[in-house]
Amino acid sequence: MAADFQTRTLVTNGIRLHVVEAGPEDGPLVLLLHGFPEFWYGWHRQIAPLAAAGFRVVVPDQRGYNLSDKPKGIQAYNLDDLALDVVGLIDALGREKAHVAGHDWGGAVAWWLGMKHAERLDRLALLNIPHPLVFERILWRSLRQQRKSSYMLFFQLPWLPEHALRRNSFSLLVRTLQRTSRPGTFGEEDLALYRAAWTRPGALTGMLHWYRAALRARRSDPASQRVPVPTLLLWGTKDLVLGRELVPPSLALCDQGRAVYCEEATHWVAHEEPEEVSRLLVEHFQTGTKEKPS
Repeated sequence: MAADFQTRTLVTNGIRLHVVEAGPEDGPLVLLLHGFPEFWYGWHRQIAPLAAAGFRVVVPDQRGYNLSDKPKGIQAYNLDDLALDVVGLIDALGREKAHVAGHDWGGAVAWWLGMKHAERLDRLALLNIPHPLVFERILWRSLRQQRKSSYMLFFQLPWLPEHALRRNSFSLLVRTLQRTSRPGTFGEEDLALYRAAWTRPGALTGMLHWYRAALRARRSDPASQRVPVPTLLLWGTKDLVLGRELVPPSLALCDQGRAVYCEEATHWVAHEEPEEVSRLLVEHFQTGTKEKPS
């Protein structure tokens, strides 16, 4: 961890989340939300550039992950509560609004914020994650997408997925990261940090409960499917599970949306194209900041 990163634990929505922070304390707030099977470290290449651009960058381990609380039960991982965790972070940091970027499951939470808590957002950025309702619609209709997403059904089983993922020093998770990314994306030092996070008591079950809750937990549907805040959708087109055909219908639900395609990147675009992703995030969030009255 870089010397200018700080860590602490914040109370939000009835739980405690471990966060990494950087940048000027009075800078515009940027929250970065990781996905499966990562933790805050999934954004480690973006934190310093955003902080250097003047933003206050806060990156949580989301509930169920690494050093954050891991509440019991599948219902605790429904999208409503996951979004309220982020709203609570904004409150705990003494802010009214934040820029939010999310990747993978962190992006699903960010989309949900855009639909249900837009008044707490400045701008959104999503990395390789479609609008949740677009994904649900296509998943029900497309056999091709069902085959790509079949692992989600395996994750619904009790205890067996945890056992399979834990075996041989998490070899299945490691192979999945390596198989779905460009060669060399995840080095041994990276994988050692991931293994340490996965080893924490209750972490695997907490991580998997995100998938279980997606199919089984109750949630309250948003009043509107539309996202009113300016939204940037970054997409690595070599994603093996989520194809670029998910982008146009997702943008169609944004009042102010645009897409940028990274033609040589996979699902792990923030790792593979860190400079470009950082540049685009800074540009997107600075535009929103400059538009605010002084």
